[in-house]
Amino acid sequence: MRLHKLGGKEIVNLNDGGRLGVIADSDLIIDEKTGKILALLVPDNRSQISLFKDRSEIEIPWELVRKIGNDMIIIELDEKARNTRKYNL
Repeated sequence: MRLHKLGGKEIVNLNDGGRLGVIADSDLIIDEKTGKILALLVPDNRSQISLFKDRSEIEIPWELVRKIGNDMIIIELDEKARNTRKYNL
């Protein structure tokens, strides 16, 4: 799949149906040597919006992606991991 085809897809958690964001609002961490996607950086919508704070992000490892459909990307996060800002394997 080409990177431009990911644009606009919504990121949804398989376990609870929670919407985490849209790829258009997110960033990707890419391995410069291989070109593989390592993680998604999704804005943390749980934090308070402030003009004076840095944008807080949640890092989701690419290994948690279960399915890429026409309109959404399904990821699998357990509830324990969801309560942290950075999801690790």
